[in-house]
Amino acid sequence: MTTIDEFAAGFREEPGYLDYGKVGPISASVLAEAIGQYEILAKGRFGSIDGMTREGERAREAVSAVTGFDADRIVFQPNASSGLMHALFGITGGEVLLSAAEFPSVTYAAVRAAQAMHVITPAWLETDHGRVTPGQLREQLTPNTSAVAVSLVDSRTGYLADIDGIRQVIGDRLLIVDAIQGFGVADVPYEVADVVASGGQKWTRAGWGTGFLALSERAVEHLTPVFSGWTGTDAGASWDEVADPANGARAFSVSNPDRVAEARFAAALEEIAAVGVAAISDAISDRVEQVLELADEYAIPVASSRNADERAGIVVLEPRPEQLTVLSASLFNHGVSASARATNVRLSVHAGTTDETLGMLRGAFTSYASAS
Repeated sequence: MTTIDEFAAGFREEPGYLDYGKVGPISASVLAEAIGQYEILAKGRFGSIDGMTREGERAREAVSAVTGFDADRIVFQPNASSGLMHALFGITGGEVLLSAAEFPSVTYAAVRAAQAMHVITPAWLETDHGRVTPGQLREQLTPNTSAVAVSLVDSRTGYLADIDGIRQVIGDRLLIVDAIQGFGVADVPYEVADVVASGGQKWTRAGWGTGFLALSERAVEHLTPVFSGWTGTDAGASWDEVADPANGARAFSVSNPDRVAEARFAAALEEIAAVGVAAISDAISDRVEQVLELADEYAIPVASSRNADERAGIVVLEPRPEQLTVLSASLFNHGVSASARATNVRLSVHAGTTDETLGMLRGAFTSYASAS
């Protein structure tokens, strides 16, 4: 096992980085993996490039270790959006219940599937300021609801969905989870979902072009692989005929993936598995508490949940509208990387967030308080 301090030592970003919800700078192990894999690709030594195909199995095993899904229920994807498109286009009928405030990867997949396939209907969930809860779902489920789609962590509010509670409420309907804002850092029971899709460029710190789609047995039975390419067939299928899609997650593959991306993703997930998601989650929670204390010290309103069970690594600051520009400028002037939105500022804290970074955040808050 790896200690949390050893894990944190793999963070290479400069102090002041608090924007993992946007993109996570790749870890030291991922960088080393990428360099090694590109050396193989560059030299083309006899047999070496064929050997890179093993990275697919390695990536699936790594995803399995973090999610609990069997490796044969997992297929590599270049990003979360592609996985969600596969899932939503594959639903064969009924209503898909989801919030209009979800990240566009979810809403676009649902609407585009409805427009193209004409077999599903998006049903827009009324939420509590964008937070999707089991209680709200219970009240708005109908006999026509065939699936529920939800973000594990809401990208705007930082709210951590109770997917176990959602499963208990929706029964045997399909549960589709966009996990990208919590994957690798939120200790949750992924196995209660039917579909889990995520990219690896944020909290996993694997870089762009990495992701996966994991499917339950029920999902494999109920989803049609609309976009299924020649790699989505059973092994050994002839090139001289168009074979049927494989019976499993493999069917949701279009072409050969980026082998270096698979290796980067595997390296990142192996590092996470070595320390444990629970330990990472605890470390993040401690850092979030420190950020909340700083916000309170400087009287900056916090819009995200303070309840540890309802959050992952995102803290949303929402000062008065006339003070938002001042806060954004103060963060910028002190070298703090954060996401400034129309009404708030989103800070994303990771297990490797240093005391120096929190010191820079304090400096930015001090300037903000002086100016406002």
